[in-house]
Amino acid sequence: MTGRRGKAAGGALVLALTAGGLIWGFGLRGDGSGEEPADTCRGALAAGEAGTFFGGAELEFGGHTAEWVGQETEYCAAWARGEGAGGVQLKLNIRPSAAHRASGAAEDSSATPIGFGWNGSFAVSDRPRAGVLVDCAPLPGKGLLVLAEARQDIEELTDAQVLQVARFATESARRAAKRFGCEGDLGRRPSAVDRTPWRTRPVAEAEGTCRDVFGRRDADRLGITTVAEKPAGRALTEECSVRLPGKDHHVRLTAYYGSSAQQEEYLDGRYPGSVEGAVMRSHACGGGLGTAYVKFEEFPRPDREKGVRSTVGRQDAERLLAAFATASGARHGCPVP
Repeated sequence: MTGRRGKAAGGALVLALTAGGLIWGFGLRGDGSGEEPADTCRGALAAGEAGTFFGGAELEFGGHTAEWVGQETEYCAAWARGEGAGGVQLKLNIRPSAAHRASGAAEDSSATPIGFGWNGSFAVSDRPRAGVLVDCAPLPGKGLLVLAEARQDIEELTDAQVLQVARFATESARRAAKRFGCEGDLGRRPSAVDRTPWRTRPVAEAEGTCRDVFGRRDADRLGITTVAEKPAGRALTEECSVRLPGKDHHVRLTAYYGSSAQQEEYLDGRYPGSVEGAVMRSHACGGGLGTAYVKFEEFPRPDREKGVRSTVGRQDAERLLAAFATASGARHGCPVP
C-alpha cells in the first residue's frame, strides 16, 4: 500500500467509524445489553473461554449493534468485574463477510493460520488478534466473519492467555454459526497458536507460503536466492516475499480470501495508482471464501516518469503468480485450474 493510499484509506475509515457510531478498538458503548453473557452479542460470546482468559474472575459484559458497510454488525466485550470497560478486555466483532472494511487479523499478511480445521488467521504483532470465516449462505457475502482481540499488549500476556484469544474467537464463531444457521464445516478448539515469525530461507527450501512457487529455472533466470515466508495453511491473507538482485529490490506475492479479498479489490479500484505495474488475477473458491484475489507486485514499483523499470518480464510475473495462486488456492480448497 502506498503512503497516499494508506493515508486516504485510514481517513475514510475514521470518518466511517464516526458516522456509524462505531467504536470498536476504542472501547464499548452500552446499549442496554445487560451484564449476562446470554445478552451479549445475542449469546454468541464464548463466556467460558473469556472466563479462562481472566483466570476465573467474575466478568462483566457489554456491547452494541450498528451498521457497518451497510450490514448489521455486532460488537461486544468481556472484562473482569471492577476493572471497568477501559481496562483489559476481550473484544468480539460478528458480521457478514460482505462487511469487508477493516477486517482485523483477516487482512493481516503477517498473520499465521489459526489452524485446527478453520479458515482463519491469528496475528500477534502488537496484541493478539484472530479472524475466523465460516461458510454461511444466509448472510450477505455467504460468509460469517468473527473477529476477536485482547485489548492488551502482547508482552503483558501469558502464553495461555494468547491461546485463549484464539479459543475465544473459534468458540464464539461456533455459537454465532449455530444462531445464523450456517452450513459451513466448523473446526476444532485450538490447542496451540502458531507464533512463527517471518522466515528467510533458500528458495529451494521454501516450505511455507512460498512453497511450490519457484522452480530452479525461474530462480536462476531471475537471480532469486532466498524467500521470506510465513507458515502455510488457511490464513485469510497469505504472502510470499522474494528478494531480487539490487538494493531493496523484491517481489511480493499475496493471496486474499473472503472479506480480505473484497477489501483489497476495493482499495485497488479506489487507488489505481497504488498498483501501477502489478499483475492481478481472481479465481472462484465458493462459500465464504468467495472469489480469491491474488497479486504480484515488484518493488521499487515500476514508474516510467521516475525511470524505474521492471526487471521481471510480464510472462515471468504471470507464471509466478499462477504458481502461487495454485499452491495457495489448493490449501484453501479452491478449485484452481
